[in-house]
Amino acid sequence: MELKTKSPLAVIALTALAPAIWGSTYIVTTGLLPRGYPLTVAMLRALPAGLLLLAIVQQLPSGRWWPRVFVLGGLNFTFFWAMLFVSAYRLPGGVAATVGAIQPLIVIGLARLVIGTPMRRAVVLAAAGGLFGVALLVLTPKAALDPLGVAAGLAGAASMAAGTVLSRHWHPPVSSLTFTAWQLTAGGIMLVPLAFMLEPALPSLTLENYLGFVHLGLIGGALTYLVWFWGLARLEPSAVASLGFLSPLVATLLGWTLLGQNLSPLQMLGFVAVLVSVWSAQWASRPPPAMSAAV
Repeated sequence: MELKTKSPLAVIALTALAPAIWGSTYIVTTGLLPRGYPLTVAMLRALPAGLLLLAIVQQLPSGRWWPRVFVLGGLNFTFFWAMLFVSAYRLPGGVAATVGAIQPLIVIGLARLVIGTPMRRAVVLAAAGGLFGVALLVLTPKAALDPLGVAAGLAGAASMAAGTVLSRHWHPPVSSLTFTAWQLTAGGIMLVPLAFMLEPALPSLTLENYLGFVHLGLIGGALTYLVWFWGLARLEPSAVASLGFLSPLVATLLGWTLLGQNLSPLQMLGFVAVLVSVWSAQWASRPPPAMSAAV
């Protein structure tokens, strides 16, 4: 099973679905899931989805792909989600989102070091513009900084950035579905001991809880990461990473439409800045015409 399209715009649009759907994670987590179980929630988001996909593809890694899959699963899921929740619990949502928005800039640097991607000035400016836009969109005058929370946010952004670049660099000769199954399962397996050792057992789950887990696991986990890794195999890492700015944008829009939150003029400016930065990053990251024709 593999998504097929030759249109660059279609590839970008499909890949953008992943961070757009991730923007619903906050509302789903706070509205449908029991509070105070971040590692357990992360484990239940990754492992069942990974095992389901493994049952579909019926293919395991071999040889050198075993350690590589666990490195990628750790970077993209285990460590990233652990740091993400530490940051989210210790920082206001706006500060956490702004700290995480530095990820595209880290991706640009790592892509240059690891896979030799040219560091284009326009791409760097687009990433910086996106960071500025997210800050306008989600920061509030009362935002407070917690050193440990900021450090966790930066570590999580660096982890996801490294996972993004290495997923492109190490992409195995298998379908995106298989690659997603391997990483989700590996990341979920490594989250199991952390969840059992550091958190109490879940309480009795309600129907709303089950719906929340199904959404995060099947839609916010299996489907979105399938699309994300599929797009990463076809687009420059910096272009894919810049699409991540859509996540806080969608989260803000959902808060505005579903929770009755107001958008200030500065937030509207941030909204426009994010859209401009995403478009600019896609334009600046496009391959030369000769290379596009070859692909």
